[in-house]
Amino acid sequence: MMTNLFSVFDPSTTILNLSLNWLSTFLGLLLIPVSFWLLPNRFQMIWNNILLTLHKEFKTLLGPSGHNGSTLMFISLFSLIMFNNFLGLFPYIFTSTSHLTLTLALAFPLWLSFMLYGWINHTQHMFAHLVPQGTPPVLMPFMVCIETISNVIRPGTLAVRLTANMIAGHLLLTLLGNTGPMTTNYIILSLILTTQIALLVLESAVAIIQSYVFAVLSTLYSSEVN
Repeated sequence: MMTNLFSVFDPSTTILNLSLNWLSTFLGLLLIPVSFWLLPNRFQMIWNNILLTLHKEFKTLLGPSGHNGSTLMFISLFSLIMFNNFLGLFPYIFTSTSHLTLTLALAFPLWLSFMLYGWINHTQHMFAHLVPQGTPPVLMPFMVCIETISNVIRPGTLAVRLTANMIAGHLLLTLLGNTGPMTTNYIILSLILTTQIALLVLESAVAIIQSYVFAVLSTLYSSEVN
């Protein structure tokens, strides 16, 4: 039962031993150029307002070092993750963000580049971050160890948080989807359908929230090294 349940996350479409499921990661990017050829509509206005709001927030989080190029990188990261989260809710579309292969590939290079930039260009500032202000001298060695560990596990926490949330929601949707056809009681069936619709709405909100959290935390990690 558990094998069948988790098999929804397995890349299974292959040609010449190459998995084609990961191509779904770029489906969201193909939808963006199409919108530029269409007449302005309500969806485009909402999306432009979202991007403008994110640009202002990321620029505030980055502080004086923030500029349009930096915010564009994090907005693109938000868009990529959100599109993949939403595409995973459609039937027969592979959910790439439910795999550490993708989430860790996004989180680790960002964290590594931030750390290298900080230690090379702002070495004294990075050392100062290891000991919070007002720490007693006796606790300073322990605080250095704690801060170092918290910095090292950051890419893992970013990747696992996104992956775990995507897996949890899809497992619940799969469980309800497998239970419905075996139910003969119409009252229980209607209850399952109502629960599945509510869960689908909840997963849509999670898709937005988790992409926002990933982008905001990446922005905060970037602002710490400047």
